[in-house]
Amino acid sequence: MMNRKTTEILLIGGSAGSISVLLEVLPHLNDHLSFPIMVVVHRKAHPESILEGLLGFRSRLPVEEAYDKMTLKANYIYLVPADYHLLFENKQMVSLDCSEKVNYSRPSIDVTFQSAAQIYMKHTVALLLSGANTDGLEGLRYIAQQQGTVLVQDPDTAEIAYMPQQALLNLQVDTVLKPEEMASFINQLSTNY
Repeated sequence: MMNRKTTEILLIGGSAGSISVLLEVLPHLNDHLSFPIMVVVHRKAHPESILEGLLGFRSRLPVEEAYDKMTLKANYIYLVPADYHLLFENKQMVSLDCSEKVNYSRPSIDVTFQSAAQIYMKHTVALLLSGANTDGLEGLRYIAQQQGTVLVQDPDTAEIAYMPQQALLNLQVDTVLKPEEMASFINQLSTNY
């Protein structure tokens, strides 16, 4: 019997400098992961957003922008839309919310991370990437309190080190990852080998 927690959701949060990391990691993810991936990236609302297509072009997994009352599927990458907070209603369904910005951000990494941890508890895994503010810190703290897994990009590899540095200074982090280590780490979380 393996002594590890089953991963039921992988959350990836980031701000300035995080898109380049995603573009490096996504091509190397297995195309049969046993959990969905939810990506929360700070970005401005724009009617012609190209991020979904850009990430989808680099990924072997389907990439889809999340919408209200969407049902989640394993082996999919979901992108939180600009100008909405994403909340988990249960393990299968998410909802969108346009309440006040948190940490000057909507979507807020904290909001999505905390909501996921309330639902998935210790089966939550979250990775915080490059960024210029502390959004994500409280979300990671909450995930750690639920015995989830807290991952942080190595600040030395981040375009803007502030966000991962704050996590390392303020939290007990499970693993610090360089971008080139992230895909194999994520692939090993899957029960579908």
